[in-house]
Parts: sequence; structure tokens; C-alpha cells
Amino acid sequence: MVQGKGNALSLCSAPHGAGRLHSRAQARRMFTQDDLRQAMGGIEYRDDVAFVDEIPGAYKPIDTVMRDAADLVDIRHKLRQIVNVKGE
Repeated sequence: MVQGKGNALSLCSAPHGAGRLHSRAQARRMFTQDDLRQAMGGIEYRDDVAFVDEIPGAYKPIDTVMRDAADLVDIRHKLRQIVNVKGE
């Protein structure tokens, strides 16, 4: 969880997510449902091939995103995912 710094040069805005490293189509070509199962170990999610494009490996590493946003936000709490909900 972060708190914005109100940086006027960024129009008081900050990243709202990690951003994709791979497009949805690329992720579907690169990763399998078994890869998704392994990546989501310990997290409750819908185990369906339709969600392979949401695999964590399709996104930029959050630590990199947070370092890049250091002039925009202060980190207040580090959260750990326990559930992932996505509709069809």
C-alpha cells in the first residue's frame, strides 16, 4: 500500500499497477496452465486456462515498479496476495 507524495510534475498521479511486461497474446504463447498453477501456489484463484494471460510473469516486477515510482509515492505497507478474482 502506498501514499502519494503529490508530485506536481506527475500531476499528483502515480502508477496504479505493475504494468504488463508481455501482452496477453504473448503471455498465452509463453506460459501454460501448469506454469500458472506453480506461480499461484498458496493463492486462491480460478484454475482455468482462460486466465494464463494473468500469470504474474506477464507483469513487471513490483519491486522495480516501486523503485521507479520513488519520487511519486511512499510505501506504507507491503501486502501479500491470498486471493485472485477475475471474471470471464
